[in-house]
Amino acid sequence: VRDVMFLYEENRCSMTYMYEYPEYLKIKLPKKTARRYPAYELYLYGEGNYAEENKNLLLTGIPVLFLPGNAGSYKQVRSLGSIALRKAEDVDFKYHFNFFSVNFNEELVALYGGSLQRQTKFVHECIKVILKLYRDQEFAPSSVAIVGHSMGGLVARALLTLKNFKPELINLLITQATPHVAPVMPLDKYLTDFYTAVNNHWILKAQDLRNLTTLSVAGGFRDYQVRSGLAFLPRLSQHDSALSVVSSAVPRAWASTDHLSIVWCKELILATIRAFFDLIDENTRQITEDPKKRMSVLNHHFVRHPAKMFEENPEAFTHLTGAFMWITVKGSKWTYSVYNDSDGKYFAFPLASHRKSYSHVYCENSMLDTSSWIYGCTNSNSSMCLEAADLSWRAELLPTTKVVLLKLLDYPSLSHVVIQVPPAAGNKYTLGCEFFKQDSRTVQLPVTHLFSFGLSSSKILLNSTGLLYNVQLQHFNQIYQAFKIYIDSHCQSFKERKPSVYRLHIPWSYEDSITVAKVPSLAEISAKLHIAQPHSDSSLPELNIYSSPDCQYEVSKTKGSYPFIFVFQIVRFHAGAFPVYVVSNILLTYGGQLSTLRSTGQCSDFSLELVRTAKPYKVEPLISIVVFLQGFNWFREIWESLSLPEVDAAVLSSQDAWFPLVSLILFLFGTGIAYWSGVFFSTSLRLFSSLWLTLIRPAELQKDKLITPSRLCGMISLALVSWTTCGAFAVLIIYLQYLFKPVHIFVTSVFHFQDSGHSKETSQNSSTHTVKAHSSVDSIPEVTQPPSNSKTLAEAVNSLKMHITILNLFTWILLLNLPSLIYWLKNLRYNVRLDPDPCRSTAIILICILEILMNSSTSEVKSSKLLKIAAKVPLPLSLAMLAFGRMHLYRVPYFVTFSLLLHVLCCFV
Repeated sequence: VRDVMFLYEENRCSMTYMYEYPEYLKIKLPKKTARRYPAYELYLYGEGNYAEENKNLLLTGIPVLFLPGNAGSYKQVRSLGSIALRKAEDVDFKYHFNFFSVNFNEELVALYGGSLQRQTKFVHECIKVILKLYRDQEFAPSSVAIVGHSMGGLVARALLTLKNFKPELINLLITQATPHVAPVMPLDKYLTDFYTAVNNHWILKAQDLRNLTTLSVAGGFRDYQVRSGLAFLPRLSQHDSALSVVSSAVPRAWASTDHLSIVWCKELILATIRAFFDLIDENTRQITEDPKKRMSVLNHHFVRHPAKMFEENPEAFTHLTGAFMWITVKGSKWTYSVYNDSDGKYFAFPLASHRKSYSHVYCENSMLDTSSWIYGCTNSNSSMCLEAADLSWRAELLPTTKVVLLKLLDYPSLSHVVIQVPPAAGNKYTLGCEFFKQDSRTVQLPVTHLFSFGLSSSKILLNSTGLLYNVQLQHFNQIYQAFKIYIDSHCQSFKERKPSVYRLHIPWSYEDSITVAKVPSLAEISAKLHIAQPHSDSSLPELNIYSSPDCQYEVSKTKGSYPFIFVFQIVRFHAGAFPVYVVSNILLTYGGQLSTLRSTGQCSDFSLELVRTAKPYKVEPLISIVVFLQGFNWFREIWESLSLPEVDAAVLSSQDAWFPLVSLILFLFGTGIAYWSGVFFSTSLRLFSSLWLTLIRPAELQKDKLITPSRLCGMISLALVSWTTCGAFAVLIIYLQYLFKPVHIFVTSVFHFQDSGHSKETSQNSSTHTVKAHSSVDSIPEVTQPPSNSKTLAEAVNSLKMHITILNLFTWILLLNLPSLIYWLKNLRYNVRLDPDPCRSTAIILICILEILMNSSTSEVKSSKLLKIAAKVPLPLSLAMLAFGRMHLYRVPYFVTFSLLLHVLCCFV
């Protein structure tokens, strides 16, 4: 957990600052819309004079709508709006953007899905209001571009599922750290149903989405709230207008962002605003209607930047003009340093003499300007040419250099490669070119397998005589594979060198990471995947080393720490399933306590019973068998005929997010958390009881009826609270009531235990008895030879142990329902009743169950005919919970409620 939360790369993002005070102008909405959505608002962003000019809402720019995410603020638009305003000033407001932002009242939509549909409909109304503001303008827009952060991106995608929504109202959608694939914490059915509806629509209607260009930017490993694998849009062969990238791979940013910094990371915001301005059509002064151009612009700024300004149709040939000196270079390696050169030069590399010996030519240039610098000539008879193909568009920008790698067979018509070195006034930079065979620069590094546990290590020594090396990472294709790569560089001389650049390139998704290191140095690279390799892809991940020619590089991977990194991957990908495994362990323990009560008449301690009954082999093998059988058509047909939902592990396996041993390790995590939650409850119980004893003298333990008129009235009252307000609120009230019960029993038991001990010391004729304190974590007194009045006390101790386990179960139910309670409290001034309420019906059932259980004791349950069934049911319920609750956390309370319902029946039957 520490690895996931803290041990990631340092923050390489710069903060964005406003040059003038930001202002948010509230847009007046139609009365009907304002009345229907009283908690939501629409704002226009502005600064200084620009804000003053827009107060009359005579807008002439290009509309962009920002949608905040889970608990997000509409003010998060300021980074985009401010940088766009500065960029507009640079072009004298020839083009500019109007940034609008929606106030969703900072709702917790990532945890409570009941308001997602409401937010989507409100955004639709906002788009209509925005477009009306431009109705009388010369270049009136017909569509709006949307930037959505986190769940705001999903709300934007959901617009297309509305019946009366026109798809042409959106032409561009950019999402930032949006979990597109599945919810991070599926805590209610409304959330999972919303996801299903949106993703199914985008798959089934993919043909209709060709005119919408979508870009999804993930935060990388710094974002532990939304892992990048969830932010990748569905891959569809017919949907070629969607692009998914990780921020660490974005040119000129090359930085991982956390979940909040992605909205203000200056490097990323600059890339976004540059893309916006390149998307403008000069004729309409709005974002271009051409989907191909939109994709070209996004690829230019977010995938591969050639270190040139974007051009839609760059000229194929260019004239090499100027009184430059032509120099022919015949060698296979060439470097040149430029410093205050007054004369321009052309260096020509004839290809005919190199084609037989070499397969590739590689060139690099440390001058990071946007001018053309490398060309290809077709003159076969001359060492100079006046017209050439501009190969600068084949270049790629890296943090310290721009590079070109050309395969000679792909350019059979070229006779020369030409490097242009213009006059340099005060500039100092270096250029280099080399011809090489690909095999000589490619080495292979085998990657640690799951069952090697990091005991194998690999080391490669590169005696660098060139500028580029590729290290292929064999069998590195699954998300559970994670390791460290160390690159130790040594140089022969200590002269000043440009830094080395190491790029971990993943060919099947845009998730590259780049490391810049001084030479000599020891660099550490974390090799982890966001997306597993598709089955149809056979390419190998590579470590590209952009090296110095006279240095030695030693490449090695981790040895020994692999199991810990493996667990890190499990936590990163499956931490959201922890509650399921914790409750499963507690439920198994609860069943074990009922079984012990039936066989011995005594209730065992929570911690001892957890160790005895919570075993992974009781549940895991059967789930694995079902997942295996679901690979066969005949079994799937039988499964579907029984109307059973798909096993969550099978769904995760189809998404390549499930891997060996993960369920076992999660179960062991659950056992640990369940154990320490038991320790926490016992410790808290003793603390509260000590406080209670100092304040109040407890009354004697009394046997009472399970249902009395006053309790029935309380039950009905809480059911009404649940129905008329919020189910989670009623659950919290009954929880607080139940919390009082074990404290009361413990205090009374301890007090009378002490009182009995005192009586023994003062009276010689009293019957002898011994009481020993149990040594387990619960530290509950246990009577071994009770006197005539100690039978009730022993029964109270048994009941106390049972109540603590039920309270432990109930605590997790309350935690899973907490988001809807928080949402209800935040919106209480708008509506007293939470609608829709994901736990209303469950809350009413729980109220009835717990009102009875809190007044029950083990004496009623011991003699029940249903106790045998009640003791055996938790095992299949735990099995079902792990099978169907991993991706549907809202199902967990259903299984617990059913088990507690049987306990209630045992009190009567």
